Amino acid sequence: QVQLVESGGGTVQPGDSLRLVCAASGRTFSAYSMGWFRQAPGKEREFVAAISWSVGQEYYTDSVKGRFTISRDNARNTMYLQMNSLKPEDTAIYYCAGHLGVIPRREPSLYDDWGQGTQVTVSS
Repeated sequence: QVQLVESGGGTVQPGDSLRLVCAASGRTFSAYSMGWFRQAPGKEREFVAAISWSVGQEYYTDSVKGRFTISRDNARNTMYLQMNSLKPEDTAIYYCAGHLGVIPRREPSLYDDWGQGTQVTVSS
């Protein structure tokens, strides 16, 4: 069973940066893709970014392109989300998730493993 643990959330002002961290354990992570999702109050969980564990392909939702960067450290089984130029509309609980397969998916239902989430609040 895979365990995913997020950290790095917090409350920041518009324009600030945060780096989220997802620590993974419990399996061999070759051919295992991972992603970040977020869920704001009253809204559905939405795709933010994803990365293929083995080949490093990256995918982003349009609203975060140019501001967020997803990366991973295979040696440490850790994934990151660097978030710059944060906006109030980025406020949400951010979840780390993973699934078997080389090509990352955008649909939450296709992910097998989830972390507990970390709150990100952007407010002046």
